Amino acid sequence: MSYQSCFERYEMKYLLTHAQRDALLACIKPYMALDRYGRTTIRNLYYDTESYRLIRRSIEKPVYKEKLRIRSYQRAGDEDTVLVELKKKFKKVVYKRRIALPQRKALAWLAGDDSCAPEGQIAREITYFRNFYGDLRPTVYLSYEREAFYSLDGSEFRLTLDENILVRQTDLTLNAEPGGLSLLPEGMVMMELKSPGALPLWIVRFLSEHKIYKTSFSKYGTAYERMLYQGGSCRVSGIV
Repeated sequence: MSYQSCFERYEMKYLLTHAQRDALLACIKPYMALDRYGRTTIRNLYYDTESYRLIRRSIEKPVYKEKLRIRSYQRAGDEDTVLVELKKKFKKVVYKRRIALPQRKALAWLAGDDSCAPEGQIAREITYFRNFYGDLRPTVYLSYEREAFYSLDGSEFRLTLDENILVRQTDLTLNAEPGGLSLLPEGMVMMELKSPGALPLWIVRFLSEHKIYKTSFSKYGTAYERMLYQGGSCRVSGIV
């Protein structure tokens, strides 16, 4: 798996109707192309404390916040490569550090087995984060279908479209099929714009013409709020 290990950028989120998505796909053709993976199902395990300290802090909208997760772009067995990601946000800038290793080692490392930790600065940052919070564990499984687009001009501007965002608190393994409670309003698509600086003028014009405005929608934050609404769990028929 080839992957970028460090990111520093702005990430802006928008909710689109299907009609707006279709208009967007027509608009971006001269400027962007779908990446080589096409439509991908992304699976995530989010880590938190027993009291949900990380996400409770995050939804208070502080100047600085951070999250830890394991991510895969396919159904992952014990020896399949996954990404351990430490994501921080400070004054609206997103900083992400991630490292690839087999799922078996990733789970053991985050559970406290430092013999499974890789070498390097990123691994040391993640180990420090794990030790600082002390009782981290997988709290939710969150999946979605994504289409990712890159800029044809070679810039670092990226655009992603996410649908079927599902969350659950059971079967917390990346070797499981997607399933759970839907987080998006019916008929909506989540668009994320990712850029190290100002947005391209053509996308700014598109957003203005179609009256599309930024939202503070957070996948894990919304999942946590649904967990409270559901009485402490995200369970659906057929998942126990």
